[in-house]
Amino acid sequence: MPRPLGELEDAVMTRVWKWNRPVTVREVLEDLQQERSIAYTTVMTVLDNLHQKGWVRREAEGRAYRYEAVSTRAAYAAALMNDAWSQSDNPAAALVAFFGMMSDEQRQALRDAVRIVQGPEETRRAQEDRRDENPGSAEGADGR
Repeated sequence: MPRPLGELEDAVMTRVWKWNRPVTVREVLEDLQQERSIAYTTVMTVLDNLHQKGWVRREAEGRAYRYEAVSTRAAYAAALMNDAWSQSDNPAAALVAFFGMMSDEQRQALRDAVRIVQGPEETRRAQEDRRDENPGSAEGADGR
């Protein structure tokens, strides 16, 4: 798992991910300058570092480069979560604590993601198993 991005690396990658196309140092610089004072060479160095770390690929265009993300922000977030979870000495407890921090919307997104990963057949079997275990429950009675 790659190390987490630093604050400036994240600010640069946020633009690269948001624009979802090859970008120049100048484009990133001009956007960053709306929030902070930053030099062209600093942005160039950050993009070069991100290239060395494998976060972006680059293609020469004249005397400059165009940079493009290698993976998505979602993949980056997933890798961070997986790394944090794998470092726990009690992964189940870490998940319970994490789920406890989630908003209702985040929990619904998690349920949706589990359904997608499981696929329709596995989801159907899990629902049937729950009905078999709790035949008198509301879930078993109305078929949800």
